[in-house]
Amino acid sequence: MGGPLRIAFMGTPDFAATALQTLLDSSHEVVCVYSQPPRPKGRGHKLQQSPVHDLAAQHGIPVFTPTTLKSAEAQAEFSSHDLDIAVVAAYGLILPKVVLEAPKYGCLNIHASLLPRWRGAAPIQRAILAGDAQSGVTIMQMDEGLDTGGMIAKSAVDITPETTSSSLHDALANAGAALTLRTLDDIAATQTKSSAQPQDETLATYAAMLRKEEGKIDWQTGAAVIERQVRALHPWPGVWCEKGDMRYKISAAKITDNDIQSPPGTVLDKAGHVACGDGRVLQILTIQPAGKQAMDFASAVNGGYIAAGDVLG
Repeated sequence: MGGPLRIAFMGTPDFAATALQTLLDSSHEVVCVYSQPPRPKGRGHKLQQSPVHDLAAQHGIPVFTPTTLKSAEAQAEFSSHDLDIAVVAAYGLILPKVVLEAPKYGCLNIHASLLPRWRGAAPIQRAILAGDAQSGVTIMQMDEGLDTGGMIAKSAVDITPETTSSSLHDALANAGAALTLRTLDDIAATQTKSSAQPQDETLATYAAMLRKEEGKIDWQTGAAVIERQVRALHPWPGVWCEKGDMRYKISAAKITDNDIQSPPGTVLDKAGHVACGDGRVLQILTIQPAGKQAMDFASAVNGGYIAAGDVLG
Protein backbone atom coordinates (compact mmCIF):
# COMPACT_ATOMS: atom_id res chain seq x y z
CA MET A 1 0.00 0.00 0.00
CA GLY A 2 1.27 3.44 -0.91
CA GLY A 3 1.61 6.33 1.48
CA PRO A 4 -0.64 9.38 1.85
CA LEU A 5 -1.24 11.53 -1.21
CA ARG A 6 0.02 15.08 -1.67
CA ILE A 7 -3.13 17.03 -2.51
CA ALA A 8 -4.01 20.45 -3.83
CA PHE A 9 -7.56 21.37 -2.86
CA MET A 10 -9.33 23.83 -5.15
CA GLY A 11 -12.70 25.20 -4.02
CA THR A 12 -14.53 28.24 -2.72
CA PRO A 13 -17.96 27.93 -0.99
CA ASP A 14 -19.29 25.99 2.02
CA PHE A 15 -19.98 22.95 -0.19
CA ALA A 16 -16.26 22.69 -0.89
CA ALA A 17 -15.23 23.45 2.70
CA THR A 18 -17.03 20.31 3.86
CA ALA A 19 -14.81 18.19 1.62
CA LEU A 20 -11.68 20.09 2.65
CA GLN A 21 -12.39 19.43 6.33
CA THR A 22 -12.74 15.70 5.61
CA LEU A 23 -9.37 15.66 3.83
CA LEU A 24 -7.74 17.61 6.66
CA ASP A 25 -8.99 14.95 9.08
CA SER A 26 -7.61 12.15 6.91
CA SER A 27 -4.13 10.65 6.56
CA HIS A 28 -3.55 12.50 3.28
CA GLU A 29 -1.58 15.75 3.08
CA VAL A 30 -3.25 18.91 1.80
CA VAL A 31 -0.16 20.85 0.74
CA CYS A 32 -1.92 23.88 -0.75
CA VAL A 33 -5.37 25.35 -1.33
CA TYR A 34 -6.66 27.37 -4.27
CA SER A 35 -9.74 29.54 -3.85
CA GLN A 36 -11.43 32.61 -5.28
CA PRO A 37 -9.96 35.94 -4.12
CA PRO A 38 -11.58 37.76 -1.18
CA ARG A 39 -14.72 39.67 -2.23
CA PRO A 40 -16.43 42.75 -0.74
CA LYS A 41 -19.52 41.75 1.25
CA GLY A 42 -22.02 43.24 3.63
CA ARG A 43 -23.00 46.86 4.16
CA GLY A 44 -19.42 47.93 4.76
CA HIS A 45 -18.22 46.12 1.63
CA LYS A 46 -15.32 44.69 3.57
CA LEU A 47 -13.21 42.08 1.84
CA GLN A 48 -14.11 38.59 3.06
CA GLN A 49 -12.28 35.37 2.39
CA SER A 50 -14.16 32.38 1.07
CA PRO A 51 -15.16 29.57 3.48
CA VAL A 52 -12.45 27.36 1.95
CA HIS A 53 -9.84 30.11 2.36
CA ASP A 54 -10.83 30.62 6.00
CA LEU A 55 -10.62 26.91 6.79
CA ALA A 56 -7.23 26.51 5.13
CA ALA A 57 -5.86 29.56 6.94
CA GLN A 58 -7.00 28.13 10.29
CA HIS A 59 -4.87 25.07 9.57
CA GLY A 60 -1.86 27.01 8.34
CA ILE A 61 -2.12 25.76 4.77
CA PRO A 62 -0.81 28.08 2.01
CA VAL A 63 -3.71 29.61 0.05
CA PHE A 64 -3.43 30.83 -3.53
CA THR A 65 -6.08 33.11 -5.07
CA PRO A 66 -5.17 33.68 -8.73
CA THR A 67 -7.75 35.35 -10.95
CA THR A 68 -6.75 33.02 -13.79
CA LEU A 69 -4.79 29.82 -14.27
CA LYS A 70 -4.09 30.56 -17.92
CA SER A 71 -0.87 32.51 -17.35
CA ALA A 72 2.50 30.77 -17.54
CA GLU A 73 3.35 32.13 -14.09
CA ALA A 74 0.26 30.66 -12.43
CA GLN A 75 0.77 27.32 -14.18
CA ALA A 76 4.42 27.14 -13.15
CA GLU A 77 3.45 27.92 -9.56
CA PHE A 78 0.85 25.14 -9.58
CA SER A 79 3.30 22.63 -11.04
CA SER A 80 5.89 23.48 -8.38
CA HIS A 81 3.78 21.89 -5.63
CA ASP A 82 4.82 18.38 -6.75
CA LEU A 83 1.30 17.02 -6.38
CA ASP A 84 -0.05 13.51 -6.50
CA ILE A 85 -3.56 14.78 -7.19
CA ALA A 86 -5.84 17.82 -7.09
CA VAL A 87 -9.38 17.77 -5.71
CA VAL A 88 -11.73 20.40 -7.16
CA ALA A 89 -15.14 21.40 -5.77
CA ALA A 90 -17.05 24.50 -6.89
CA TYR A 91 -13.78 26.35 -7.46
CA GLY A 92 -14.88 28.95 -10.01
CA LEU A 93 -11.97 28.93 -12.47
CA ILE A 94 -11.38 26.95 -15.64
CA LEU A 95 -8.44 24.56 -15.35
CA PRO A 96 -6.29 24.55 -18.51
CA LYS A 97 -4.84 21.29 -19.83
CA VAL A 98 -1.39 21.96 -18.36
CA VAL A 99 -2.94 22.32 -14.88
CA LEU A 100 -5.12 19.23 -15.32
CA GLU A 101 -2.07 17.18 -16.21
CA ALA A 102 0.35 18.57 -13.61
CA PRO A 103 -0.56 16.23 -10.70
CA LYS A 104 0.59 12.61 -10.96
CA TYR A 105 -2.98 11.27 -10.93
CA GLY A 106 -4.67 14.28 -12.50
CA CYS A 107 -7.56 16.28 -11.07
CA LEU A 108 -10.76 14.99 -9.50
CA ASN A 109 -13.98 17.01 -9.39
CA ILE A 110 -16.79 16.68 -6.84
CA HIS A 111 -19.95 17.51 -8.79
CA ALA A 112 -23.32 17.88 -7.06
CA SER A 113 -25.42 15.78 -9.43
CA LEU A 114 -25.64 12.30 -10.91
CA LEU A 115 -23.79 13.04 -14.13
CA PRO A 116 -24.39 13.40 -16.99
CA ARG A 117 -27.62 14.95 -15.68
CA TRP A 118 -27.24 18.57 -14.57
CA ARG A 119 -23.80 19.55 -15.69
CA GLY A 120 -23.10 23.19 -14.93
CA ALA A 121 -23.41 25.82 -12.24
CA ALA A 122 -26.68 25.13 -10.38
CA PRO A 123 -27.30 21.37 -10.26
CA ILE A 124 -28.84 21.34 -6.77
CA GLN A 125 -31.57 23.87 -7.53
CA ARG A 126 -32.25 22.55 -11.04
CA ALA A 127 -32.87 19.04 -9.75
CA ILE A 128 -35.54 20.30 -7.32
CA LEU A 129 -37.12 22.63 -9.89
CA ALA A 130 -37.41 19.77 -12.37
CA GLY A 131 -39.13 17.50 -9.86
CA ASP A 132 -36.34 14.91 -9.92
CA ALA A 133 -36.79 12.00 -7.52
CA GLN A 134 -33.06 11.77 -6.89
CA SER A 135 -29.91 13.83 -6.91
CA GLY A 136 -26.43 12.86 -5.83
CA VAL A 137 -22.73 13.46 -6.23
CA THR A 138 -20.31 12.26 -8.87
CA ILE A 139 -16.55 12.02 -8.51
CA MET A 140 -15.17 12.73 -11.97
CA GLN A 141 -11.75 12.63 -13.60
CA MET A 142 -11.54 16.14 -15.00
CA ASP A 143 -10.94 16.95 -18.64
CA GLU A 144 -11.11 20.24 -20.54
CA GLY A 145 -14.90 20.12 -21.00
CA LEU A 146 -17.64 21.42 -18.69
CA ASP A 147 -18.30 18.50 -16.32
CA THR A 148 -17.69 16.05 -19.18
CA GLY A 149 -14.93 13.87 -17.70
CA GLY A 150 -15.12 10.17 -16.93
CA MET A 151 -17.13 9.15 -13.85
CA ILE A 152 -15.26 7.35 -11.07
CA ALA A 153 -17.90 7.02 -8.36
CA LYS A 154 -21.46 8.13 -7.56
CA SER A 155 -23.62 8.43 -4.46
CA ALA A 156 -27.39 9.02 -4.76
CA VAL A 157 -29.56 11.14 -2.43
CA ASP A 158 -33.37 11.07 -2.55
CA ILE A 159 -35.32 14.27 -3.14
CA THR A 160 -38.47 14.22 -1.01
CA PRO A 161 -41.41 16.68 -0.85
CA GLU A 162 -39.60 18.28 2.12
CA THR A 163 -36.22 18.68 0.39
CA THR A 164 -35.01 22.27 0.06
CA SER A 165 -31.95 23.59 -1.72
CA SER A 166 -30.30 24.08 1.68
CA SER A 167 -30.99 20.57 2.95
CA LEU A 168 -29.96 18.99 -0.36
CA HIS A 169 -26.79 21.12 -0.41
CA ASP A 170 -25.78 19.81 3.01
CA ALA A 171 -26.60 16.19 2.18
CA LEU A 172 -24.62 16.31 -1.05
CA ALA A 173 -21.68 18.10 0.58
CA ASN A 174 -21.39 15.32 3.16
CA ALA A 175 -21.85 12.58 0.57
CA GLY A 176 -19.28 14.17 -1.73
CA ALA A 177 -16.71 14.48 1.06
CA ALA A 178 -17.07 10.83 2.05
CA LEU A 179 -16.94 9.61 -1.55
CA THR A 180 -13.87 11.72 -2.28
CA LEU A 181 -11.95 10.29 0.65
CA ARG A 182 -12.85 6.75 -0.39
CA THR A 183 -11.63 7.47 -3.93
CA LEU A 184 -8.35 8.96 -2.68
CA ASP A 185 -7.77 5.99 -0.38
CA ASP A 186 -8.23 3.65 -3.36
CA ILE A 187 -5.73 5.64 -5.44
CA ALA A 188 -3.21 5.63 -2.59
CA ALA A 189 -3.60 1.87 -2.20
CA THR A 190 -3.21 1.04 -5.89
CA GLN A 191 -0.86 3.88 -6.87
CA THR A 192 -2.81 4.26 -10.12
CA LYS A 193 -5.54 6.49 -11.50
CA SER A 194 -9.06 5.30 -10.79
CA SER A 195 -10.90 3.69 -13.68
CA ALA A 196 -13.49 6.10 -15.08
CA GLN A 197 -16.65 5.42 -17.06
CA PRO A 198 -17.38 7.75 -20.01
CA GLN A 199 -20.55 9.82 -19.75
CA ASP A 200 -23.45 9.13 -22.10
CA GLU A 201 -23.76 12.40 -24.02
CA THR A 202 -27.34 11.59 -25.05
CA LEU A 203 -28.40 11.85 -21.38
CA ALA A 204 -26.63 15.13 -20.64
CA THR A 205 -28.62 18.11 -19.33
CA TYR A 206 -27.33 21.56 -18.39
CA ALA A 207 -27.89 23.30 -15.04
CA ALA A 208 -27.72 26.95 -16.06
CA MET A 209 -26.69 29.59 -13.54
CA LEU A 210 -29.65 30.95 -11.56
CA ARG A 211 -31.09 34.32 -12.53
CA LYS A 212 -32.91 36.72 -10.19
CA GLU A 213 -36.01 36.80 -12.39
CA GLU A 214 -36.51 33.06 -11.92
CA GLY A 215 -37.75 33.83 -8.41
CA LYS A 216 -40.88 35.63 -9.63
CA ILE A 217 -44.03 33.56 -9.15
CA ASP A 218 -46.43 33.08 -12.04
CA TRP A 219 -49.69 32.05 -10.41
CA GLN A 220 -50.96 30.85 -13.79
CA THR A 221 -48.68 27.83 -13.45
CA GLY A 222 -49.49 24.79 -11.35
CA ALA A 223 -49.25 24.60 -7.57
CA ALA A 224 -46.58 21.87 -7.75
CA VAL A 225 -44.38 24.04 -9.97
CA ILE A 226 -44.58 27.00 -7.58
CA GLU A 227 -44.03 24.82 -4.51
CA ARG A 228 -40.82 23.40 -6.04
CA GLN A 229 -39.78 26.95 -6.94
CA VAL A 230 -40.06 27.95 -3.27
CA ARG A 231 -38.04 24.94 -2.08
CA ALA A 232 -35.36 25.36 -4.77
CA LEU A 233 -34.78 29.11 -4.86
CA HIS A 234 -34.73 30.08 -1.18
CA PRO A 235 -32.60 31.81 0.03
CA TRP A 236 -31.20 32.90 -3.35
CA PRO A 237 -32.44 34.38 -5.59
CA GLY A 238 -35.56 34.21 -3.42
CA VAL A 239 -39.16 33.65 -4.49
CA TRP A 240 -41.54 36.59 -4.66
CA CYS A 241 -44.83 38.00 -5.92
CA GLU A 242 -46.49 41.42 -5.87
CA LYS A 243 -49.74 43.18 -5.04
CA GLY A 244 -49.73 46.72 -6.29
CA ASP A 245 -46.49 48.33 -5.15
CA MET A 246 -45.91 45.79 -2.39
CA ARG A 247 -43.52 42.89 -2.94
CA TYR A 248 -43.71 39.74 -0.84
CA LYS A 249 -41.00 37.12 -0.47
CA ILE A 250 -42.21 33.58 0.15
CA SER A 251 -39.87 31.13 1.84
CA ALA A 252 -42.17 28.23 2.77
CA ALA A 253 -45.34 26.85 1.17
CA LYS A 254 -47.19 23.58 0.71
CA ILE A 255 -49.75 22.12 -1.67
CA THR A 256 -53.17 21.36 -0.19
CA ASP A 257 -55.83 18.90 -1.27
CA ASN A 258 -58.22 21.71 -2.19
CA ASP A 259 -59.39 22.35 -5.73
CA ILE A 260 -60.77 25.80 -6.58
CA GLN A 261 -61.90 27.75 -9.62
CA SER A 262 -60.95 31.22 -8.38
CA PRO A 263 -58.68 33.38 -10.56
CA PRO A 264 -54.99 32.42 -10.18
CA GLY A 265 -53.25 34.44 -7.47
CA THR A 266 -56.42 34.99 -5.39
CA VAL A 267 -55.84 34.84 -1.63
CA LEU A 268 -58.69 32.61 -0.53
CA ASP A 269 -58.58 33.02 3.25
CA LYS A 270 -56.59 34.20 6.26
CA ALA A 271 -54.72 30.88 6.37
CA GLY A 272 -52.76 31.78 3.24
CA HIS A 273 -54.42 29.53 0.67
CA VAL A 274 -53.85 30.90 -2.86
CA ALA A 275 -55.47 29.72 -6.09
CA CYS A 276 -53.13 28.50 -8.84
CA GLY A 277 -53.59 28.15 -12.58
CA ASP A 278 -54.15 24.39 -12.52
CA GLY A 279 -57.12 24.67 -10.16
CA ARG A 280 -55.11 23.53 -7.18
CA VAL A 281 -54.28 25.52 -4.06
CA LEU A 282 -50.93 26.50 -2.57
CA GLN A 283 -50.78 27.50 1.09
CA ILE A 284 -48.22 30.19 1.91
CA LEU A 285 -46.64 29.36 5.27
CA THR A 286 -43.95 32.04 5.59
CA ILE A 287 -44.15 35.45 3.93
CA GLN A 288 -42.03 38.59 4.13
CA PRO A 289 -43.56 41.93 3.12
CA ALA A 290 -41.00 44.37 1.70
CA GLY A 291 -38.98 46.01 4.46
CA LYS A 292 -40.29 43.67 7.17
CA GLN A 293 -39.16 40.47 8.84
CA ALA A 294 -40.40 37.10 7.60
CA MET A 295 -43.59 36.00 9.38
CA ASP A 296 -46.33 33.41 9.20
CA PHE A 297 -49.29 34.28 6.98
CA ALA A 298 -51.68 34.95 9.87
CA SER A 299 -49.28 37.58 11.25
CA ALA A 300 -49.13 39.24 7.83
CA VAL A 301 -52.94 39.41 7.78
CA ASN A 302 -53.12 40.74 11.34
CA GLY A 303 -50.49 43.35 10.49
CA GLY A 304 -52.55 44.61 7.55
CA TYR A 305 -49.96 43.63 4.93
CA ILE A 306 -52.27 41.27 3.04
CA ALA A 307 -55.90 40.16 3.17
CA ALA A 308 -58.28 37.49 1.93
CA GLY A 309 -59.57 38.48 -1.49
CA ASP A 310 -56.31 40.11 -2.60
CA VAL A 311 -55.06 39.02 -6.00
CA LEU A 312 -51.30 38.51 -6.17
CA GLY A 313 -49.51 39.40 -9.38
